[in-house]
Amino acid sequence: MTNVLFICTDQHRADHVGFGGNEVVRTPNLDALAARGTSFDRTYVANPVCMPNRSSILTGRLPSAHGVVFNDRSLDWGTNTFVRRLSDAGYQTRHIGKAHIQIHAGHFFPDGGGAPVGWDAGRPNWDGLEDTARYLNGDVGPVEDFYGFDQAEFCLGHGAAVGGHHRLWAIERGFDPSNGGGGPQGPASARSEHWWQVFKPAYQEGFHSTEFVTSRSVDFIESAVEDTTPWFLFASYPDPHHPFTPPGDWFDRHNPADMTVPDSFHDPVDHLPGFLRTMSADAGARGPMRIGEAALRDAMAAQYGSIEMIDDGVGRILRALESSGQLDDTIVVFTADHGDMFGDHGFMLKGGFVFEGTTRVPLVIARPGVQGSQTSSLASSLDIGSTILDLVGVDSFTGVQGVSLVPLLDDVDEVVRDHVLIEEDVPDYGLWSNAVPEHSRTIVTADARMTRYSTGEGELYDLATDRGERSNLFDETAADDLRHDMTDRLVQALVGAADYARLSTESRDTEF
Repeated sequence: MTNVLFICTDQHRADHVGFGGNEVVRTPNLDALAARGTSFDRTYVANPVCMPNRSSILTGRLPSAHGVVFNDRSLDWGTNTFVRRLSDAGYQTRHIGKAHIQIHAGHFFPDGGGAPVGWDAGRPNWDGLEDTARYLNGDVGPVEDFYGFDQAEFCLGHGAAVGGHHRLWAIERGFDPSNGGGGPQGPASARSEHWWQVFKPAYQEGFHSTEFVTSRSVDFIESAVEDTTPWFLFASYPDPHHPFTPPGDWFDRHNPADMTVPDSFHDPVDHLPGFLRTMSADAGARGPMRIGEAALRDAMAAQYGSIEMIDDGVGRILRALESSGQLDDTIVVFTADHGDMFGDHGFMLKGGFVFEGTTRVPLVIARPGVQGSQTSSLASSLDIGSTILDLVGVDSFTGVQGVSLVPLLDDVDEVVRDHVLIEEDVPDYGLWSNAVPEHSRTIVTADARMTRYSTGEGELYDLATDRGERSNLFDETAADDLRHDMTDRLVQALVGAADYARLSTESRDTEF
């Protein structure tokens, strides 16, 4: 049986890698992986926020089906995942890095956020495995049995944070946790003058989360040589999510003055929905926000350093595969959980944005001994688990809403889906002074994108002529035919996404 290495980054746009068309950020190892695999130009998330889409990747189900619709609730403990299927089929299954499918204690949502969708009363503290406080006393070993993973070692937090198993690992190597754990209020050896979310950690490069994920992944791969059991490794980097805090020399690899702002950065926003116009006028928002040009350049330079540090780590992992003789027996997958606006239309971060900057992510699937290729056919984060199971010959489970991308691996001109459905739900916790709509639903087709918000407003773009999504046609009479067609297709997609998989076995066996 074939091994599977799944590499994931966080808040990483599709065009912030070399093979995605970026000529500034240097990603030779990811580019080489794309050159020998199939790269997907049009992979969209099921939800442009961390926990919902990470849960969708694992389950192959939309957030409205698996229940994690926002970053305020944990994935139901009994939820089936493609990793459970691999484990049941005899795979070793290991998670290293950022999971973020359970809420972290002390998160910024009032009253601890929402209640979980479900729970297992037979397992106390089932949703406390990613609790940051759990790892402060130094006596916690690897988590065993985590949504199908035999073992899990966590990074908790973003940017320079040192939490979870990563924290314990760093302390063993000389990290001093009294410096504040690398948080934004802790010591820094350099800071941006324009944005508090850009700084260089005071600690050494070797204590950073990227090094933890890389080092522990290499350790696992090298140890797996001694076991004939096939394995699945999920190497999940917390970067390049904000705050943008690459350590050491990685922070200084790019000069902010050399960064190029997006073509749409100075575009007027009068054609956008009201909440985006409000957001555009409120540069002080905590979450999704309008960004100044100087702050954007600082963030971009730092983020490129973070990406290049990840790329260096990916190279080390792939070399470990090769030197251990396992490269020819391993499928390698690379993707991200969602993107970031990064200056498109003048905005930064994510949350309420359904532009391609947040919804389109890199995806590469490399099979042993197969020539590299590139496809522009539509794909979704929902499809990744189905594709892996298909490639290794393991059956899936009831309720999966993704499809296998294997036909595209064999023929890049194939079409496995005619649309991608994207959900976003943002509970009104008063996190930001701008009123992001609580609900939106988006359909992306080969040639268009339409979003309908719970406010009654919408966005409509003809992607065949406006790939940069710069001309909103939603209220344009000339676009009536396109809007009517996309509305019909959105309704049909929503009807087709209705979920019945939560019925019990007893209910399914009942005679009517």
